[in-house]
Amino acid sequence: MKIVILGGTGLIGNALQKSFSSDYQLDCFNRDAFQSVEHLVSIIKGSDLVIQLSGSTISKRWSQKIINEMWQSRVDTNKMLSEAVKFMSSKPRVICASGISFYAESSCDEPKTEKDPQGDGYLTSLNIAIEDAARSISDEVIILRFGVVLSREGGALQKLFWPYYFGVGGPILSGNQCFSWIHIKDLVRSIHFLIGSPESKGVYNVTSPEPVPQKIFGKALAKALRRPFLIPVWEWQLKILLGKGSQVLTLSASVIPKKLLDEGFVFDFPSVDSAMKELID
Repeated sequence: MKIVILGGTGLIGNALQKSFSSDYQLDCFNRDAFQSVEHLVSIIKGSDLVIQLSGSTISKRWSQKIINEMWQSRVDTNKMLSEAVKFMSSKPRVICASGISFYAESSCDEPKTEKDPQGDGYLTSLNIAIEDAARSISDEVIILRFGVVLSREGGALQKLFWPYYFGVGGPILSGNQCFSWIHIKDLVRSIHFLIGSPESKGVYNVTSPEPVPQKIFGKALAKALRRPFLIPVWEWQLKILLGKGSQVLTLSASVIPKKLLDEGFVFDFPSVDSAMKELID
């Protein structure tokens, strides 16, 4: 089986490529794969599966340059992939990344599933555009709506680790906003699960089945590090650091992976305590 991972040098791509055995023919590319439609065709030609993970980080201050890059690295790449697939007589199965910002804000006791409608706001508009472009690739495309990915190799946990390690961790705003997350190992396993299910298609939420308030998440991290959980982060501080990008940390997102659970996927790290124990201890 030949698999091509686009965006294979990022946090998820790196973890995913390490998980495949030598039974697979695996090729990984960064965003240089999207130099042109012709170049992309040459890369994915003959593949059985294309996993599209391209996308610049949104956890930074949103200048106009960063905003343009967010769209280009996600929406435009999906559009180019759609054009490339049209040139292929034997078309690969395709998996594309999206995010849980597709949904409206929600509290932890009212989680969203794949059947819930879109929300509103800038990040929602971005995810809608990502998914519209993904659906133009194939009627059978799989769209993965990722929660916050927890890994010691990068992402949110790496950014939080050292402040918490030095004892300055605390709630963001009230700490009541819901936090939907996924352990990197469960994320990788869920992708393998879908690869092994030929009938799988459509949207899948890739999150832990147990979203928690941000303050509970923070307390679990502080506990795993044996540190206090005291010093709050206020909205004005986040806006100084991240500007409009601060909404990544302040929005309340409660999302559960109903389709994965219904199809029989079992999480190794369903609770935040189990995830922190594995990631920190």
